[in-house]
Amino acid sequence: MSWRQTTADGVVLNIRVVPRASKTGVQGVLGNALKIRLQAPPVDGKANAALVKFLADTLGIAKSNITLLSGETGRVKRILIRSLEEDGVRRLWSQ
Repeated sequence: MSWRQTTADGVVLNIRVVPRASKTGVQGVLGNALKIRLQAPPVDGKANAALVKFLADTLGIAKSNITLLSGETGRVKRILIRSLEEDGVRRLWSQ
């Protein structure tokens, strides 16, 4: 299974989050997930909010196009990004 899957609704990404990192950014692929480091702590949804903001800013899309499908309280998350094509995934990977 890949870390990304194209669906009729958009692209679903498997993301492994590392909270409380010194710097926010994409670290690389780890197994079947894209590893993203976040400066935000994993409390009160702050890491989830930081992840959505990071993805929206990096991809140049509205936060409303990003939906957390699963993993709200875990480190492994499934994210649906509407209106994203393969070029957008490459932009994310190049960060």
